[in-house]
Amino acid sequence: MAPHPSRVHYPAWNFVFRVWRVYRSFMRLAPIARLTACATLLIAPFVNAQSTLHLIPMPRQIVGVQEVPVGTVSVLCSGCDSEDAFAANDLRQTLADRGVPAGNGLRIVLHRLAQHPDASFREEMRAEGYTIRYANRTLTLTGATGAGLFYAAQTAKQLIERSPTGFVLHAAELHDWPAMRYRGLHDDLSRGPVDTLTFQKKLIRTLAAYKMNVYSPYFENTQQYASNPLPAQPDGSISASDARELVAYAAQYHIMIVPEQEAIGHLRKMLTWETYADVAETPHGAVLAPGQPGSLPLIDGMFKELAALYPGPFLHIGGDETIDLGVGRTRAAVDAQGLAPVYIDYLQKIVTSLEPLHRKILFWGDVAQSDPELLKALPRSIKSQLVAVAWGYTPKPRGFLPELKPYTEAGIPVWVSPSINNYRQVWPNQELALEDIQQFTRDGQRYGANGQLNTLWNDDGESLANMNWYGILFGAAAAWQHGESSITAFQQSYAQVFHGDFLGLLNQAEDELTAAMTLLHDNKEISNTEGTDGLFWVDPWSKDGMVMAEKMRPINSAVRLDAEHALTLIAQAKAAEPSLREPDAISAMEFGARRIDFLGLKFQLADEMAEGYSRALTTAQLTPAAGEQRPRPSVPALLSDINGVNGRLQDIIDSYAQLRDMFAQQWELTYRPYGLRPLLEHYDYTIDHWYERVDKVRSAQRQWAELKTLPPASELGIPPAPVPATTPAPTVTPMP
Repeated sequence: MAPHPSRVHYPAWNFVFRVWRVYRSFMRLAPIARLTACATLLIAPFVNAQSTLHLIPMPRQIVGVQEVPVGTVSVLCSGCDSEDAFAANDLRQTLADRGVPAGNGLRIVLHRLAQHPDASFREEMRAEGYTIRYANRTLTLTGATGAGLFYAAQTAKQLIERSPTGFVLHAAELHDWPAMRYRGLHDDLSRGPVDTLTFQKKLIRTLAAYKMNVYSPYFENTQQYASNPLPAQPDGSISASDARELVAYAAQYHIMIVPEQEAIGHLRKMLTWETYADVAETPHGAVLAPGQPGSLPLIDGMFKELAALYPGPFLHIGGDETIDLGVGRTRAAVDAQGLAPVYIDYLQKIVTSLEPLHRKILFWGDVAQSDPELLKALPRSIKSQLVAVAWGYTPKPRGFLPELKPYTEAGIPVWVSPSINNYRQVWPNQELALEDIQQFTRDGQRYGANGQLNTLWNDDGESLANMNWYGILFGAAAAWQHGESSITAFQQSYAQVFHGDFLGLLNQAEDELTAAMTLLHDNKEISNTEGTDGLFWVDPWSKDGMVMAEKMRPINSAVRLDAEHALTLIAQAKAAEPSLREPDAISAMEFGARRIDFLGLKFQLADEMAEGYSRALTTAQLTPAAGEQRPRPSVPALLSDINGVNGRLQDIIDSYAQLRDMFAQQWELTYRPYGLRPLLEHYDYTIDHWYERVDKVRSAQRQWAELKTLPPASELGIPPAPVPATTPAPTVTPMP
């Protein structure tokens, strides 16, 4: 039997690493949370009502779970209005798409509470809550509102699972309602990738399926404005007609669109236009200057158009990371008053100027929270129009109260904004993401936040949309569920719910990718400001690359084995269940695993080539005695191993080329063409760079053939051979 990939590591390393991960996660918990975790472990064997259910989010109350074989299904909604008929049709179509035969076996009936009173329906359930009951081959869904009944239908989809013998209904009595009023996703459309309208609609459908009700597209220069037409790229921006179509589409799914247009900072792509030179804090900078006469009219024009296109109750003005503020036109004001007073004064002016739009104004909370007393001193009329969005993208075991307290004490409503940690990463850092989402959302609920805006960012443009579902879905679960959401329960349900993988192999694949990314992140010397994307591109023989190579050597093998085990599990899942759902997301997972694997391989090959050329130099200097043969391998063989058919240089070139094409294919599944070319140029440049090394080594090969001498390694750009590692050789433990 072939060795189990996860067990091909340095002796005991894999086991120790995983135990350490569990211990570290446990110790990051607050003391009360540790007690809760211990209590959960003690009582877990006696509480199994939910153990057979794979649901995201997990309903608040579940009673009497039983498994009922399903042959055929009918969905009934007699007398429904158009809103409820849409929910019924959506459920009917989803079951059909999943291969559940239509017929009179299991009956799913949708009811409004007004027509079918239920004494157990609590007041807090009325807005978006629902009940589900099973009796006599009938699953009855009840909601007081269209949203509640729609969410009941989403849960019903998950209650019917494929099994090795067909389909099964996990029948139970459910009472469910959300912990947070607003549950959203913030979608970065301004740093390279811009979603196609088709993919945005898929995103809407998916968010709704997991009971999210807010979608917030992020604009720096990617919404087209008649009043401000210069910044938006025609082939990489959202038109007015796109916006109207998306709003109408989202309304069917009970999704409210909250547009964010940066109104203070992050505006470089706008302010590079000479037309806006007079309103920029610094020449061609990223921040609007508060004191300039043209800044407020510019903001007013954009937000009047946004209000007309997106009719919800909120507008988001951004306002985060105003790094340039106070270093240019407003320097004198900031020097005299301080940064926070100048910022908050400008915030007040923006809110006042937008007051005729009659919207609540969301803004990022990082700058304003630095001076809580100024927040308390804001006029009540201003506070009543504001919603602070407190953001924090790193887990905080001691809690997020410092991010929330300035606003709760000032009487300003607040939302929490964690992150799926996808930015600048070859694969999202799931461990950081899930802990951040869990802790921040828990604390938001504890301290009175009524919304969560989970974020994805694209920073260097390389993030792929289909890599993001894991963090998005956990964000949905955490915002809907009361209190601290269980990461373990989510990890054990994701593949079954999202992909229809009844064996859960894709859960294990996600675990392997998480393990690999944790190894990379926890080595702080290589977890730099460029993230693992920077590690993917760095030249191992450059000055920075040699530093990175030294830090990578102890973990190259472990990182690669985790990624390769993930690839094996993905292949096994696809073979076991050919009709897995969300195949594009599975392809993205494969691509992420291959990028992680290549990270380790690149550094290994670079070391091997440096060592091989060093041996070639040593061998070339040997003068064998009469009758003796030159040592083996010979100089030509050593050089050919570096540059020849299947040489190591070719391995690096081939890998970059393959990943380039896979990246382009993934991009085209979800994004508009705009923004792709610069990223492909990065691949092409890197491939050309390694081809230059091919030419240099080929020249050395010719020199040896003609003169029996070799140039020094430095002339070829090859560093000295690395010092041999003292780590013992890997061992292989057979799979039990």
